[in-house]
Amino acid sequence: MSESWRVVRADEVRAGDVVRTTTGDVVLVTRVESPFLGRPNMLAFVEDTPERWYKRPVVADADVEIRTG
Repeated sequence: MSESWRVVRADEVRAGDVVRTTTGDVVLVTRVESPFLGRPNMLAFVEDTPERWYKRPVVADADVEIRTG
């Protein structure tokens, strides 16, 4: 099965989504922190798995890609 991606706004991402940001980072989102650092226009995708802990801040209305397949 081939991978496919669709573009959504960052504020539409939910836990469980696999996201590719505009910088090419791929994150298995386990949690979304919003607002991030007290800024309502910012959020952060958090991947907290046994393999990796990673946090990627993004602007809430930024375009990101969600893996669909």
